[in-house]
Amino acid sequence: MAFALGPRATSAGYRLAAFDQVGSTNTEAMAHARSGEPGSTWFVTTEQTAGKGRRQRAWIAPRGNLASSVLEVIDVPPATAATLGFAAGLAIASALQQVSIEANLRRAGSDPLKFQLKWPNDVLVEKQKLVGISLEAEAVAGNRLAVVVGIGTNVVAAPTGTPTPAISLAALGVHVGAEELFAVLSDAWVEFRGIWDNGRGFAEIRRLWLARAAGLGEPVAIQTGTATIAGTFDTIDEGGCLIVRTAEGKHLPIAAGEVYFGSAASVGAA
Repeated sequence: MAFALGPRATSAGYRLAAFDQVGSTNTEAMAHARSGEPGSTWFVTTEQTAGKGRRQRAWIAPRGNLASSVLEVIDVPPATAATLGFAAGLAIASALQQVSIEANLRRAGSDPLKFQLKWPNDVLVEKQKLVGISLEAEAVAGNRLAVVVGIGTNVVAAPTGTPTPAISLAALGVHVGAEELFAVLSDAWVEFRGIWDNGRGFAEIRRLWLARAAGLGEPVAIQTGTATIAGTFDTIDEGGCLIVRTAEGKHLPIAAGEVYFGSAASVGAA
């Protein structure tokens, strides 16, 4: 089966560049942006050999997994563009919910698979990482911002030795190809990108994201460089920062860091 856009993405004018194998879909997307690509283009592969995730960690997609990056060239400030990652989380979570219907029917007597969003940009299921999301932004001609949203999904295999234990769709009993998942994701992206509306709709994105948030109301520890902040995951604010409520009742905004929830929070804070 070859990669193809979903019908909604096609109607919205998105374009597609598919690779049998590529070093990094993010790198390809940004290179096209620098060359004048106007955006609204997906770059996808089932085998990525040299990708980078958050904090420059290796992001390798063995054959059968889905490495996908969407390029949007937009007129927004970088701080606003950063909130597009929350729309991406909602899009892939929605796509995963759709392709998991059959697997959930087979889970008679068990709770259906629940895809949760871990701040700032992971998708978890059963407390294990299924999807990683990264954002890159760079100024391009015309005073516009090229934003590349990378979405990597463990379809057939998951890495080992990761900070958060990882799992694949196959291990969850969801038997779907990367190509089928991508078609559904491309349509879901149109929906949530539209709600986000260049940041104007972030209040609704925030509401929908919090409804799927992992660890909301639970103990949390965030490592930010050499410091660790511990408390309760209270909410995310209008800029997408995680708000920690400390034992003293203070509300601290966190813009970036490694997050540990629940019992892992005490480990992260150690």
